[in-house]
Amino acid sequence: MRKLLLTAVLGLSLGSTSGCVLPIYDADPVRRTQQLMFTSENLRLILDDWERIWLLDQPSHLTPHRTHGGII
Repeated sequence: MRKLLLTAVLGLSLGSTSGCVLPIYDADPVRRTQQLMFTSENLRLILDDWERIWLLDQPSHLTPHRTHGGII
């Protein structure tokens, strides 16, 4: 039984040459290119989401010139 299980596991791992048993992207080159573009665009927008979550995209209310704060 162990030999049969080991053979099945090795057969699955060596049978697929692209690394994953269930492929993430489509086999059609046109559709795969579109899926890869969507994935890269989503990864690029992570920085915008991070800034929005931490409220880093808010405008600054500081004056452009530093003031003394006292009477001159």
